[in-house]
Amino acid sequence: MRYRIFLILAVQFFLTVPAHADAYPSRSISLIVPFAPGGTADIISRPLALYLGKVLGQTIIVINRGGAGGVIGANLVAHAQPDGYTLLLGSNGALTISQHLGSVPYNALKDFIPVGIVATSQFVLVTHPSVAATNVKELIALAKVKEGELKFGSAGVGNVGHLAGELFDSMAGISVIHVPYSGAGPMMTDLLSGRTDLAFPGLSSVVPAINAGSLRALAVSSQTRSALLPNVPTMEQAGLPGYNLETFWALLAPANTPQHIVEKLNSALLRALDSPELRQAYLLTGNVPSPSSPEQLAQRIANDSQKWKEVIQKANIK
Repeated sequence: MRYRIFLILAVQFFLTVPAHADAYPSRSISLIVPFAPGGTADIISRPLALYLGKVLGQTIIVINRGGAGGVIGANLVAHAQPDGYTLLLGSNGALTISQHLGSVPYNALKDFIPVGIVATSQFVLVTHPSVAATNVKELIALAKVKEGELKFGSAGVGNVGHLAGELFDSMAGISVIHVPYSGAGPMMTDLLSGRTDLAFPGLSSVVPAINAGSLRALAVSSQTRSALLPNVPTMEQAGLPGYNLETFWALLAPANTPQHIVEKLNSALLRALDSPELRQAYLLTGNVPSPSSPEQLAQRIANDSQKWKEVIQKANIK
């Protein structure tokens, strides 16, 4: 009798496991964006939430939690319940850079489980039109004449925009004062008003301002020009050999999230990125859809972490 009861319970257990696995997600999902509203993070996250939500059949709520170059929002996800209902839109700043600039309250390689890469993005060196430089060589010459006077803004200490500026200083042999903000939105407000002189924002967030003449684009940060700004040279073409920066945007979950949830999220992400509408939305803003497996994202984080560590040490960035 006991054997029969045990057998019945065992059969019921194995029959219900797939049902529970298939039930995810049964409610809305929070996507933590570790930056203030505005900038490339929003351009990536808003369409992603829409199309990924359609694939999963649930609403994905974008929640901005900016501060400390993405560390505050990333830490929130690192310590969230590993149930698949709190996800992170991560990028280089919080995942591969911040730990080499100081201590952070999480381990980027251990406290998250990768889901997949969403897209990659270029940066662009822009100045306010009042700055008396129309190209990179003129800007470097101006910075040497006005040593310690020019200011460059970033969305926060330790993000890629900050690192891009510090690397530019180091490679060009100049000193431009770094002004960190609480996010891309406040930084852009001061840049557009001329309270700061230059910045290295994500290309997608400043194309309208460049086209309108509100900002002047001097160079893109990667090794290839952007289709959105075909007349803007790369940093190497503009006279700074060896300068090459880009960032990735990726979906991650807290460590110990069940494997079947990670697999379902990755499958849904691949389907969303295969959508012509989402791909077009990214390409039109200068971002490149870059679907991947969780393993490929894990390798990208490890490789980029080592790369940025070497860049930071070589440039003596603090």
